[in-house]
Amino acid sequence: MDLNEAAQCLEALGSTPRLSIYRLLVEAGPDGLVVGDIQTELDMPGSTLSHHLSKLVKTSLVRQERESRMLICKVNIEHMQSVMSFMLENCCRGSGCS
Repeated sequence: MDLNEAAQCLEALGSTPRLSIYRLLVEAGPDGLVVGDIQTELDMPGSTLSHHLSKLVKTSLVRQERESRMLICKVNIEHMQSVMSFMLENCCRGSGCS
């Protein structure tokens, strides 16, 4: 993880709709959610949802898998953990903060 990659991920989450999508997918767990279910749950037009999902996928925060005719979105927890580790990497300059 480098500064630019972390900034892109944080920028992607810096939008209320994208953060709502991400949090919904976190709640869904490892099975993820079908795009139509995300749309229904968040009451978001399909084209708007597609735009926001595209940004989350581009930054690797979300993965998409196709099963037959369904497009399933899943949170990439490992990538988010990398972002958070990067953010806390030099916390308190090693002075042992809690």
